[in-house]
Amino acid sequence: MRSHHVSRVIKASPDVVYEYASDPGNLPRWAAGLARAEVVRDGDTLLVDSPMGKVEVRFVERNRFGVLDHDVTLPSGTVVTNSVRVLPHPDGAEVIFTVRQIELDDDEFARDIDMVAADLERLELRIHQRI
Repeated sequence: MRSHHVSRVIKASPDVVYEYASDPGNLPRWAAGLARAEVVRDGDTLLVDSPMGKVEVRFVERNRFGVLDHDVTLPSGTVVTNSVRVLPHPDGAEVIFTVRQIELDDDEFARDIDMVAADLERLELRIHQRI
């Protein structure tokens, strides 16, 4: 299994970036690779209509370390753990997302990486609209 790290520097404080990105209600506004429509909450689980089909998402508890890790249960039942960090950066915050090649051929993996990069670009735009 291959992994690829996608990162984006956002000119905003890590706290601002984390607060926005960690709010499940904001997912459809920036994370099109995960959520195409409003997120439905079922306890700690989020039910999401994604490009992969209906998936379940569980985020780690909110924390002061900028960790936004989340498990995505695919329609096949496979659970993919996505590691995401919001780190301090001299220009604001850096968001790092690890993409793993699980149940994807090489072309699908490349598309997944491109989708994550587009999501992080949208995240930056949404945050700049808010500040």
